[in-house]
Amino acid sequence: MGLLDDKVVVVTGAGRGIGRGEALECARQGGAVVVAEFDGEAGDEVAKEIVAAGGRAVAVPGDVADADVADALVTAAVENFGGLDAVVNNAGILRDRTLVKMSDAEWDDVIRVHLRGHFAPTRAACRYWRETQRPGHLVHTASTSGILGNFGQSNYGAAKAGIAAFSTITAMEMARYHVTSNAIAPSALTRMTESLLPPDVREDRQAMLERGEFDFFDPENVAPFVAYLASDASAHISGKVFGVQGDSIELYQPFTSVAEIRGDGHRWDPEAIPERMAELFDAAGIDPAPENMMARSRHKIIS
Repeated sequence: MGLLDDKVVVVTGAGRGIGRGEALECARQGGAVVVAEFDGEAGDEVAKEIVAAGGRAVAVPGDVADADVADALVTAAVENFGGLDAVVNNAGILRDRTLVKMSDAEWDDVIRVHLRGHFAPTRAACRYWRETQRPGHLVHTASTSGILGNFGQSNYGAAKAGIAAFSTITAMEMARYHVTSNAIAPSALTRMTESLLPPDVREDRQAMLERGEFDFFDPENVAPFVAYLASDASAHISGKVFGVQGDSIELYQPFTSVAEIRGDGHRWDPEAIPERMAELFDAAGIDPAPENMMARSRHKIIS
């Protein structure tokens, strides 16, 4: 018995890396998988791998940020497997650059692939679930770059922070239809992130792998928790953001007010604000200067 027996799951960006691992794990858990991948050949290979292992899968090529492609994913799920139970939004790209050097295209491409690439499949699935009165599960892919921030990734971080907010709002809107929406912030080494490793760290990791030790940043490690969030076993959880990496599952706390200063019941006098700001930051225990929030992360590889 698997967590996803008799369920149908769409996984976007499923041709490689984290998405491939998620598609394979959903199939291992008994789910029929719609493999959504921009690179049609890579998507076909994953679908064939699932079928060869005794599972059920169909590949749908195309840009999931395109509404027609997103709608086609739902259609493929219904026509091939009789319905749709979960969507795992994973498709993404990187175009790292510091803000002053970033081109319009580098900003627009990342925002489109990530945010619109989450919006379009989610909207298509939610319309289907609302119309059929069928419960469903959404798993979105945020990042510590969005939650904590990361140098040189203003486009990627903005998109990933938007995904976390998108997931939370979707959870509120779809609760009445018994649809859950959660986001993960995975840490793993993929084609997009391997280049972030310094050469000496890369060599140490290779030696560790040769010794047969656990690879903490293997993208396959993300998949088990995603399969859980795509299953009915997680039906009581929605609107949350989780860190997932290695053998670790973290729960992130949303933005929360931690301190307050108030005037005397009247509109603030701008000249009175400077002398009160130290009081606000002291009460919160927060440094007013720019911080490297990523340094506080338990796990330093981003996704």
